[in-house]
Amino acid sequence: MKRWILTAAIVAVLAGCATTTSSTGRTQYVGGVSQQQLNQLGAQAFVEAKNKGPISNDARQNAYVRCVVNALVRQLPAQNQSVAWETALFANNEPNAFALPGGKVGVNTGIFTVAKTQDQLAAVLAHEIGHVVERHHDERITRQMGASGAVQLLGALAGDYGSLATQGGGLLAQTGFLLPGSRVQESEADQVGQRLMAEAGFDPAQAVNLWQNMIAAGGGRPPEWLSTHPDPQSRIQELRNRAGSLVPAYQQARAAGRTPKCG
Repeated sequence: MKRWILTAAIVAVLAGCATTTSSTGRTQYVGGVSQQQLNQLGAQAFVEAKNKGPISNDARQNAYVRCVVNALVRQLPAQNQSVAWETALFANNEPNAFALPGGKVGVNTGIFTVAKTQDQLAAVLAHEIGHVVERHHDERITRQMGASGAVQLLGALAGDYGSLATQGGGLLAQTGFLLPGSRVQESEADQVGQRLMAEAGFDPAQAVNLWQNMIAAGGGRPPEWLSTHPDPQSRIQELRNRAGSLVPAYQQARAAGRTPKCG
């Protein structure tokens, strides 16, 4: 009976898959789980990340991150603003950041070594938020929704998170939420994120400076967490070209009073 119920549940999940189109016009295969379930998975994964820590209690840096995130979120579509966005700052020297479904943003203190201005920090966080907005986590889960993947996810959503975490390394490992996306997803997050930062009043040209800082910090190579991005020099050129086309959006944002003063 249990096997029949599980099989029926898997069939129901996979039957819900569908195609949609991202804001950049790319066809996506999504729907392996509902948005509510996706948000629940994001919240659980965020709890796991915070439990692993360590969390930084630096009040100034925490406020700085929240300020940048809030400025970006205010420019998101209504459905993405309806969740209560939450940030966490981790005392970790690796220059890393992530965003999860359900409005969860994590930032390592090491990011400040490469994101040296609020505009550069906005470039990092807008890119990560872009993954959420464009449903990249949904795509990844749907793509991985073989029978074993469905069992893991359905078990987690049914409240079996504790045993899942001990048996398989937790939701972060099971769902691959914090793994780099495909090159297509990374390029799309670059495009969406740079547009978002411009609309929020951050200088889109600073995305170029951020990437140059990352390469310099890595001794000529990007950090490991960005290994799936396009060739660094090609990416810099794409960011530079796009920054020029985003000047009107940036100027319009500033004229409308969107002038973030985060740090």
